[in-house]
Amino acid sequence: MTGQVHNREKFLNHLSEKMNRDRKKEHIEKPVWSSNPQLSILKDASKEELVNILKKQCEIIHTQCIETTAEKLKEKVQIVFKQYGVTSAVTWKDDRFFEYGLHKLEADIHVWNPKLKEKNIEIAEKADAGITFSDITLAESGTVVLFSNENKGRSVSLLPKTYIAIIPKSSIVPRMTQAAEYIHEQVQKGEKISSCIDFITGPSNSADIELNLVVGVHGPMKATYIIVSDK
Repeated sequence: MTGQVHNREKFLNHLSEKMNRDRKKEHIEKPVWSSNPQLSILKDASKEELVNILKKQCEIIHTQCIETTAEKLKEKVQIVFKQYGVTSAVTWKDDRFFEYGLHKLEADIHVWNPKLKEKNIEIAEKADAGITFSDITLAESGTVVLFSNENKGRSVSLLPKTYIAIIPKSSIVPRMTQAAEYIHEQVQKGEKISSCIDFITGPSNSADIELNLVVGVHGPMKATYIIVSDK
């Protein structure tokens, strides 16, 4: 039944028994560690230093990285469209597209519409490009973090042939540590968090047992990050 959990106590008691320990049912305090090396990595890096780290990582993950101003963002996206032969694209229903003037792109643009349900996925499958904004960007790994919701479907970054991530410079943080802390803080405050949080690092890729990298296997074959100064 929706909203009900069956056999929870029996299941948890079984796990405790197999681990030879009593169940802890009271509030559990997070340990205070004597060392937190994850917090010191790149902690003193300036925003420009993080941008350079991100650019270098993009070379490793086979991702084109462009830096531009808010005023020239639309122009840069059109150049990427021409580069990849994009005539159709799908985007999130996101106010940032209007803030940066991307609602006027010269292409057949479909904006994710929760009322269309599965039709959105069908359109995304046929689109040449999917475009989203990055909510948090991890410089160390070249990863964009996307907080999905009913207006921001996962298919936008997963199904089109090309993926374009618009990265506000303010969204760039050192590494996974900062993203995890932000999400943890949301939970602690009782805030509603995204139903799905995606961590995307460049185009789809796979490597066999011989570590031969193959790019563009089960998702976008090409990826472009566009770092933009904030409005």
